Amino acid sequence: MAIKFQYNKTSLTALGKQLKVREKALPTLKNKESALRVSVQAAKAESERILDELERMMKDYDDLAALWNEFEPGLIAVRDVKLRTVKVAGVKTPELEEVIYDVKPFDLFARPLWYQDGVAILKRLAQLGIESEVILEKSRILDFQRKKTTQKVNLYEKVQIPGYLEAIRKIKRFMEDEENLSKASQKIVKSRHQAEEEEEQS
Repeated sequence: MAIKFQYNKTSLTALGKQLKVREKALPTLKNKESALRVSVQAAKAESERILDELERMMKDYDDLAALWNEFEPGLIAVRDVKLRTVKVAGVKTPELEEVIYDVKPFDLFARPLWYQDGVAILKRLAQLGIESEVILEKSRILDFQRKKTTQKVNLYEKVQIPGYLEAIRKIKRFMEDEENLSKASQKIVKSRHQAEEEEEQS
């Protein structure tokens, strides 16, 4: 990215301000990037833990598969999933607050004893599945923001800051050369003027 500038003091001042903004923002961006990286890893680990727990629970209830055939379809359903927004390293992410279920009423005396446990098991399985999805989404959002922050860090560090420094150096060199030329031409004019005065006096 080429930095646009003119060879004057106004441009030099403007570039200096832009450079300061970027140099000041860079440490903050680097901290945000590392915080996001840690948060992404934590979210992925949490998601894996929940999926492992879900898989383990499913295996635990494999031997009850025959009993599930007696279970009334549509007895339990997820009515609503309540999420809240939580900021992680300045990024808004979802967090599961509550899962609301609709459970059809059933007669405890007419149904098998395990029916109530079955409802509790299904609630727990649904909770884990939903929680896993929410954490995966959180991980995706954090990873996307981390990539954007990394790009910005690289842009500042490898492109813009060196570009501004180079532009400032060129302007300063140009202005120094201009000043030197001006002084040299003034000396020439002065010495000619003195020479002319000396000629007139003689």
